[in-house]
Parts: sequence; C-alpha cells; structure tokens
Amino acid sequence: MDIIIGAGISGLSYAAFCGHKDYRILEQSDKIGGYCKTTERNGFVWDYSGHFFHFKDKEIEQFVAQNIPVEDLLTVRKKTQIRYKDRLIDYPFQMNIHQLPQQEFIDCLYDLFANPTTNFSNFKEMLYAKFGKSIADKFLIPYNSKLYACDLNTLDKDAMGRFFPYAEKEQIVRNFKAANNDTYNATFVYPKHGAIQYVDSLASHVNREAICLNAAVAAICPKEHNITLRSGEKIQYDRLISTVPFSKLMDLIGESKNPALSWNKVLVFNIGFDKQGLDTQNHWIYFPEDKYCFYRVGFYSNILGADRCSLYVELGFDKAANIQPDELLSRVLKDLQEAQIITDDMQVVDHEAIIMDPAYVHVSAEATRYVAEQKTALEKDDIYSIGRYGSWTYCSIEDNIKEAKALANHLN
Repeated sequence: MDIIIGAGISGLSYAAFCGHKDYRILEQSDKIGGYCKTTERNGFVWDYSGHFFHFKDKEIEQFVAQNIPVEDLLTVRKKTQIRYKDRLIDYPFQMNIHQLPQQEFIDCLYDLFANPTTNFSNFKEMLYAKFGKSIADKFLIPYNSKLYACDLNTLDKDAMGRFFPYAEKEQIVRNFKAANNDTYNATFVYPKHGAIQYVDSLASHVNREAICLNAAVAAICPKEHNITLRSGEKIQYDRLISTVPFSKLMDLIGESKNPALSWNKVLVFNIGFDKQGLDTQNHWIYFPEDKYCFYRVGFYSNILGADRCSLYVELGFDKAANIQPDELLSRVLKDLQEAQIITDDMQVVDHEAIIMDPAYVHVSAEATRYVAEQKTALEKDDIYSIGRYGSWTYCSIEDNIKEAKALANHLN
C-alpha cells in the first residue's frame, strides 16, 4: 500500500496519476487542499493566499480543470504595479525605471551600466551585479527582504529560479519606448469560486474513500515501514509519499534538525469591505518600503469584477516570530489607507487571518545539497518527498503537479 501524507495539490496529484487505488491519503486538517483552501463567505471569495494557476502544459491544465464548468474559469491578463514613494511604477521595477523621477532614473541607468561584474555567490550579490546599486537598493533588496524576512546574503543566487524577472540591459532600454512587462505569468486562470475548485476537480480523479481527514502523523519508522498517527494508530506502508515540509519529515523520522533548512512565515489577512476601493485596475501591488507593514496586496474584487473591495494582504515574518493577528489588523488598515488602497469611510464587512508556516523556504546551496542527499537516502527505505516544501524549492503549482505525476509514473 502507498501512504500519502498530505491532501494538498501534490498528494492528490500523486494519487490521481498513480494508476491504482491501493493507497491512503492522510491529511491532518479537516479539509483537503493544503494552502489552496478557499473561504467563500458573506459574498467574498478568499484563498489562503494569492494562488493563481499559470499553466504551460495544456495536458496538465485539461486534466486538472476537467470538472470545472468552463464559465467558472476566468482568464486574466495580469496587471501589477509597485508603490514606490508617492507613485505607482509598473512591474517589473527594473524594466520601468524610466517612470521614476528624472534624477532617480539617471542614477538607475548609470548604475546599470557601471562596473559590470559576473562574480556573485548569493542572491544579494546577484541583484547588485545584474541590476546595479540603485535598482537593487530602491526595490529589489528592500522588497525581497520583506518577503523572505531574512538576510538576502544567505540565499542562493538562483533562489527564485526561472520565477525571478531577469532582464538584459538591452531589454530595459527598449522598454523605455516599447513597453513589454510580460513575465512568466503574464496571464493566469482563476475560478470564480476560488482555488478550491481546482482542488475539488483534481480530487475527482482520486478515491475519496481513501482520504483520511484529521489524521496527523506523529512518527515515521523507515526500517519498519510504518507510521504512527497522533491517535496512536499504526499503519504499515510499502511506499510512503510525503508532501509535508522536508524539515517536518526529518522531525517525524527522528533526525536532528539541520540549520540549513530555514524559512519564513507569512501572515495573510483576507479583508472584505462594504464598497469598492480606490484601485479598480490592479490585480496586486508590491510594497518595498518599510513604512508599510505588508509586502503585497492583492485584489480579489478586481479579478472577479466584484462591486465591493476584497483584498488579500501579506506580511512576512521570521520563522521564530510570535505572530498576533488581532494586534496587527488596525496597523494593516491604517497602512492600506496610507497606501491609497482604501478610504477612511470604508467599513470592514468580514475578515480572516491565516498564518502560513512555512511560507517561503530559504533556498541556499547548503539546503539544496542536504535535501538532495537525504532524499536519495530516504528512497532506499521507500520514502519519497515531493512538492514545494517536500523538495524545498521555489516552484509553481503546475510544477508540483508535474513532479507528482513523474514520481507516480516512475514508481508504477
């Protein structure tokens, strides 16, 4: 029997593609979906965070969306900007420095071409080397420091892989006259009832009777090929497919913590108001400045065409932070007003707070090496770790599905 830990996208995808029904899916929550759960309440649709599906593989897209009504799928041309000082700059920042005040534009342009170097060993050094001091100091470093809640020197130079919006100098200059701000996710597809519609559609390919909710794993014994649930139940497995964070998997096995495995937490506020806000165009806005407590604000109302403002607001924290959402909500509302997202006469109709822990893993050369070595060793005991957190990487939801499919095909 295959035991799958986690009924999120990765765990459900493995079950959907494995080609048999001899499996059990253990989910510690009372619902499937992982971080792709959705709250639909009081006329608002909120995910646990901003989850937007950017399918490149049409076969995967068709499989995952197979049981979603076509009329429920919205294809959206992304519109995003950056709140920089007293203005909004189109994203990516490095492609739109010509929108800055003249002297700041000159500083950015000069530094972009001055002292070119290809010598860099970490994420922060990469930003300076590729984009120059001014672009790095004005946006790339402060924003990513808020996002990751860590010293950027500790991250690998390729920590974000293909998802970082790299730009060659020639591209940046051409953008001054012929704007092309497309990134890897220039368009996205979003269901009218939230990301959970993708989850439910994917789960339709799975034996629902094999999904065990409120089934938290307490320990794993690789040599005995069994797991123990918090309830005390023991379950034997032939193969174990884990989608939990790799750090947690090591804890469950009884391995000592490796300091190379680091991450941040993200506090997400989903907030619905009684009327439309000041921004009716953007799908999300980035906030690099410390005067705003959040690093990103997204607009469900602009994606869904709603007549009342509906937001997700994201704040980054160190993994050891003691987060008190109730104490932070008033600061968030104050900063939203300061950022010209809402007005003082807008009333909160409903809200919720979600703590994502982990949120973004800190990809470093040491962590990547450690995870690769441990995964190889675990596979000898028929344990396979997959997913964004199981593989300790920065990837898309589609990447998780493809990784799960590849493992299912390999094993079965």
